[in-house]
Amino acid sequence: MNFGERLKQIRTDKSLTQPQFAQLAGIEQSYLSKLENDKSVPSAEMFSTILSALEMDAATFLQDLDQEVLATTLRHIPAVNQFTAGAATAQVSHTKRWLFGSAAAWILGFAMMLAAHDGIFFSNQLYKYTSPGVIRAGEAENIFTTWREILAQQMVAKIITIEDMAKQSAEFLAKRNRPITVEWPNSRGTVYYEAAENGRRRFDLVDTRPVQARGNRILQYLGAIVFACGFVGLFIEWRLRRLKTRLIK
Repeated sequence: MNFGERLKQIRTDKSLTQPQFAQLAGIEQSYLSKLENDKSVPSAEMFSTILSALEMDAATFLQDLDQEVLATTLRHIPAVNQFTAGAATAQVSHTKRWLFGSAAAWILGFAMMLAAHDGIFFSNQLYKYTSPGVIRAGEAENIFTTWREILAQQMVAKIITIEDMAKQSAEFLAKRNRPITVEWPNSRGTVYYEAAENGRRRFDLVDTRPVQARGNRILQYLGAIVFACGFVGLFIEWRLRRLKTRLIK
């Protein structure tokens, strides 16, 4: 929109005829006609006079004018230069906010996907432990690997008979040899202990295998969505800038 078109539009919206507005602004009607037909360009002083008669600030008047008009025809007017500089600053600030928001989405999305891959919040490993049975108070930790040897030594030392050895062996296998296998998403070391009835259990790490935890899958999907939002933000900013340019023209 040119200066003349804008001036005529506002005058018409205020239901003022050319003679009425010319009298209100203190200018000749013929000069006003030239201004509205873009056959004349207002000076800085005349621009201020027109704004005063319209009871309007410069920004409101200039916001619908073409950028080319502001940069060429009206560039001699200080108020126009201030408006143009302010609009450019606002556009830069607007673009920076979108860029920073997109960059933040990229960083956050990538960090979420990396955390899911490395298992920072949810383990990607499954640790398998086994315990052969309950170790009673006073017994050695390796009782389940040495009990046969202990019974054999007792028999050699004639502490027990061969019948006692067979009986105790059967009893040990029936009552004491109670293996348990458990799996944990987090490591408890190569060995850990748990209290049990009449003693404690020793659990030894026997296997470790990779898994993809449900939490990591969700985190990975969310990270990908957030990362993609960064590109969507850039596209939206570009479209808004183009739309604004078209509306101004």
